[in-house]
This record gives sequence, structure tokens and C-alpha cells, in this order.
Amino acid sequence: MNNITKLPLNALGYDFIKKQYLPKGKDEYYLRNLQNRNGTTYRQLSAFEIEVLVRNRNTSDNWNNILVSDHFNPELVKNCKFYGLVRIGKLEPYFLGFSDLKVAVGLYDSTIISSDIGDNSVINNVHYLSHYIIGQEVILTNINEIQTTETCKFGNGIIKEGEQESVRIWLELCNENGGRKILPFNGMLPGDAWLWSKYRDDEKLLERFKQLTEAEFKTARGFYGKIGDRTVIKNSNIIKDVWIGSDAYIKGANKLKNLTINSGQEGRTQIGEGCELVNGSVGFGSRIFYGVKAVRFVTASHTQLKYGARLINSYMGSNATISCCEVLNSLIFPGHEQHHNNSFLCASTVMGQSNIPAGATIGSNHNSRGADGEIVAGRGFWPALCVSLKHNCKFASFTMLAKGDYNYELNIPLPFSLVSIHPITNSLIIMPGYWFMYNMYALKRNAWKYKDRDQRKEKVQNLEFDFLAPDTAGEIIETIQLLEKYTGQAYFKAEGAKESDEASLIEKGKALLNDPDSNVESLTILATGIENSKRNVEIIKVRRAYQCYKNMIRLYGYQHLFAAERLQEAKNLKGLLQGLPANLKRQTWLNVGGQLIPEKNVENLKDKVRNAKIQSWDQLHAFYSDQGAKYEQFKREDALAALGEALGYPLATLSKDQITSLAKDYLDIQKWMVDQIVVSRKKDYSNPYRKMMYENQQEMEAVVGKLADNSFIKDQKKALKKLTEQLSGLIG
Repeated sequence: MNNITKLPLNALGYDFIKKQYLPKGKDEYYLRNLQNRNGTTYRQLSAFEIEVLVRNRNTSDNWNNILVSDHFNPELVKNCKFYGLVRIGKLEPYFLGFSDLKVAVGLYDSTIISSDIGDNSVINNVHYLSHYIIGQEVILTNINEIQTTETCKFGNGIIKEGEQESVRIWLELCNENGGRKILPFNGMLPGDAWLWSKYRDDEKLLERFKQLTEAEFKTARGFYGKIGDRTVIKNSNIIKDVWIGSDAYIKGANKLKNLTINSGQEGRTQIGEGCELVNGSVGFGSRIFYGVKAVRFVTASHTQLKYGARLINSYMGSNATISCCEVLNSLIFPGHEQHHNNSFLCASTVMGQSNIPAGATIGSNHNSRGADGEIVAGRGFWPALCVSLKHNCKFASFTMLAKGDYNYELNIPLPFSLVSIHPITNSLIIMPGYWFMYNMYALKRNAWKYKDRDQRKEKVQNLEFDFLAPDTAGEIIETIQLLEKYTGQAYFKAEGAKESDEASLIEKGKALLNDPDSNVESLTILATGIENSKRNVEIIKVRRAYQCYKNMIRLYGYQHLFAAERLQEAKNLKGLLQGLPANLKRQTWLNVGGQLIPEKNVENLKDKVRNAKIQSWDQLHAFYSDQGAKYEQFKREDALAALGEALGYPLATLSKDQITSLAKDYLDIQKWMVDQIVVSRKKDYSNPYRKMMYENQQEMEAVVGKLADNSFIKDQKKALKKLTEQLSGLIG
């Protein structure tokens, strides 16, 4: 049976907070009074005002409980029912216009229960408005239900006084079995979600994260919902326990429940037709449209959810877009793109700058007796159309997967690779360094694009968008040694010799790959530990990839040794070495929600959280800001250390001739990179299967533009020219 309660009509709008939860000496409005900071002085209605209200078909259980400002106009209140304490601000004879909507200021055809209404707002045809604080010049029109309950949490993972633990909301990220669950809270950054979901063996750390979250919010019952100034809500059905910032726009929503919707100067948030959002937090400047279903979720700032997307038990980082698809139990770092109706992402940690295409099924097949599989994909993860992946899989940064069903677990440690399945031999084929060899235009342009599209105003976490950074440099250095090992193994196998120890394999492979006259191309180079299967895993184009990787490591170092500001300061090449840090040594880095931080610093952070030296999420976020401020210096030291490793001697001992040689090498690599950018883009203009769509060159250029007019390529050539002039001046 439905539990229908029957109480006296004169009780409607009162006793919002049950008496046992009221602090001594407080009434049910004490939290409401703290929340309402509009500064309005209220008074009771005059007899004339009551007469006008009654004449306009308004009713109240007690006119003494209708309080108004001195600029209240009773003629602008018609056909409304009031219950409980209602406070109304200034009402003046104006109409408010927003887009094509134009509505008269005032309260019309609505039921209003125990709420505060700001100056010159519109409440029109709101069937049930209960326990809300509404800002100035707000428009609420054609809404079935908008109410706040006594135990509202606004999407935060807390429980109120007297509630059972079972009602607490958790986000089950990264794994469907809940083993990595975290508590959602308003203001959660991707770094927070990653730290909390990652270190599951550290019980004290996890408990402290829970304590930080509970300390962030009051457990008292009786908070009111809020709607910020100039927010517009129209033609919507159910809005329950939702805190809404200023300047938001909500139209045609089906159901919004237990949410914080951030909106304001950081970014105006919009929620559109047919959306159903439950138990979550929406970041500043978000766009959520057209039938989206999101349950137990957090979206960071400037995200887009649209076209029927489903987001469940997931965190979505800033500047990300998900549309027409289903995402479950996933932690998504900033800069993610997923646009297609039949793509599926489940139980995954995707570390940013990623793109999931149509037909992709990422993590749907369980290969254990429980739903406990996971996928971890580094920055720049890009599977092709109709890729199917099985738990568990792990991918290095900028891995591209060609179309295919990958039926076995994968561990791809080679960054910037193209992975495919041979159609005849069924071997797994890996082309290391694919992006450098064949798609430098996209690689370089994406680094610029993600930075350009970062709309955050408050950049608490300093996100890394460059494809050459401490995380990828570390992977490249490890890959160089792997390629040497694989090549040595292939050589000894081809010679029929007994396989040597690992050091000997690496030494032999290194010699072969660095000898332009060696016949490396004739070797079948196989890898182990890549795929959980008995089929061959073949590495192709190894020599070329090897040279690309070595060039990229030197380039990574040169970009910091010959940084623009250093070139401007230095009077000569030797001057570039002044102030070089002593004892340069590479560190292990972690991708903490899109921000790269040395592992030792993350360990120090964890110690501070465990030992209560960090006592709030704001203090933890201050750690991100501090690391971000120091990042360029940390990154420079890492790059110079990597360059020293690549050269085989310390940078501080460089002679004038050596640094001149390095400067020339830097220019050569930069010229090669710009050439590769042009070549990779030029293919789109010379490919006959692209050109066949056009009758002539003029038609093609009218559709896709002229290659010579490409602004990105122009910028790259301009930067190269400037660098050439700067270095040439120092080289002489």
C-alpha cells in the first residue's frame, strides 16, 4: 500500500524540521534565515494589500505569515495559494524577457509553500513550489513540481542527522563491483576522484577522504533549495532537492533530483529538453540537452552531455563531450570526446585527450566470475570505429587501435603506437611511433586544440596537453629499451643461437638499431607480455620507430634547453648552461586527473592527508595549485635529465662545439617535424580517393580550403622561422 498521510490543512508549510532535530532555542526557519542573504527588510501585509490579494483570487492559510518588502505590489499577485511563511521581495510593473520568452513580473496561478522570492521575479503556473529561496529576476514558468525536503543533500555523498548509512550515495567508479567507490561532492576535481579510487589498499587514506567530505557539509536537517539570480526555468516537470546557481537556463527537463547545478561567472549552465538527472553535481558552464539520463555522476566545468547520452556511476572531466552513447562506472579525465550513438564505455579510467568512436565497445566483456574487470588508458587514447576491448586492458599514452575485435587482455606499453590485427595471420601487429611517422599534423594540432578549448576560468589543476611531457617521455625511454630487447631476441632467434640474458639482448638490439647497414628489416620482431594469448605479437617498422622515439626524447630536452626565454636572456650558447640545476635526474610521474605530478610529491600528499595535516578538500586543492605553479620548473628539470640520458653525458660539461651541434640537431628535428605536419596534411589533398569527390581542384579547395591557407601550418612555419633566427644568431 502507498503510505498516504492525512494531516490538518493548517499544518501544510510548517514543521519542516522535525522537532527532535531542532537545536535548542531555534525555530524551523533558522537555517533558512542563514541562507537568505539578500538584505531585504520584510513587513506584514497591510489591510489594503490583503484586500487586493483576496480580490485577485489569492488565498493563504494565514495572511500574517505573508511578509513583503516595502516595494511590494499586490496587483502583481493573482490566483495563488500560499501556505506557511512566505516572504516576497520587490514586485514592479515590468516584464522580463529572455531569448524569445517574455513574462510579466509577479506571482500567477501557483501554489507557494514556505519560500522566499527575490526582487522582480516571475512565478507563473508553478503547480507546487515548496521550501525554496529564489533570487532576483528569476523566471519560473510552467513547472509541475519544485520542492526541497528536510534531508536534502544536493547530490553530495553525506547523510543527515538520524539517517541510516544505507541512504548514502556513492559513485562506483572504474569498476562495476564497487571496489573503487568514492563519495561525490560539489567541487570534486578529477584529481580527487583519481586519488580516492586508486589507492584502495590504504584504508587510513580512504577513511580520511571520507572525513574530508563529511566535514565539507553540515549534517543538520532543514536546508532550503536555492535558485540563483537571473536563472530561468520553464516547461519542466519535477525539480526536487536541487541547488541551482545564478544565470542557469533549464527548459523542458523531465526530472532533476538531488543535484547541485553550478552556474555563474565561471560559466552559465544549460539543461534542456527531456533530461533526467539524479544524484549528482553539474559543473559550471555545462551543457546538457536532448534526453540525457545521468544517475550518480559528477560533471566538471564546461562539459557537454547531449543527444540521449547515458552517464551512470561516472565522473566526467572538464571540457569533455559525451553524446548519443552509454558510459558506466568510468572515470574520465578532461578533454574526452565521445559522440556516437552506439559507443559504449564501461569500468574504465580514461586519462584525457581521448576520443571514443562509433561502434566502440570498451570493456563490455567480463572474463572472470564477477563484474570486476577494468581498463586503464593513458592520455590520447583513440580506438577506431567498431573496436571491441575485453577487460582487463592497459594502454600507454596516445595508443591508437585499428578496427577489430580484441578478444584477449592487452598491455600495450609502447606510446604513440598503432595496434591492429593482421587479417590473414591473425597476429597482433604493433607499429610503434605511428603518430610521429604518419599523423604529426593531428598530434601537434591536438595539443594546441585542447589548450585552446580549455574554458575553465579557475584552473586549480594545471592540465598538461602537450604530447611531449614527463609522462610520455618516461614511456618513450622505457620503450626504446624494449625495442632494443625485442630486436636482440629476434636476432638471436634468427641466428639459431641460445637466447642471452636481458642485458646482452638489449646491447645487441641497440647495436643493430643504431647501425644503418644492419638488416633489421629482415627480422621478424616479436614481443612478449603484450597480449594474453598464444598468437604472435609482431612489432613492425622498428628501426624507423626507434629513431623517431630517440628524436622525440632529444626534442623534449631541447625545447627546454633552448627555451624561448632562455634564448632571449643568453648572450651566447654557453650562456644557456648557466643556472642549470645540479644532479639532474628523471622522476616517476603520475597523471593525477590530467595534472602531471611527481610520484614522490603525491606520496607526500598522501602522508599529509593521513596525518590530518590536510584537513579539507580546499587545502588538498591548494596542493594542486602549488604543484601547478612549480610544474614548468619540474618539467624543465625532467626534460634536461632525459636529454642528458639520451646524450650519455651531463649537460653541465657541454663544450661550445657540443652545444652548437645540439642546437643544429634541434633545428633539424624541428624542421623534420614541420615537414611531417605538412606531409601528413598534404595527403588529404593528394589522395585520389579524396579528390574523386570533386570535379576539379577549385571545387575541392572551395569545400576543404587551400592547403596554403591552413592557419595551423602557417603558425608552425612561423614558429620555426623565429627559432631558426634565434639559434642562428647564437650559433653565428
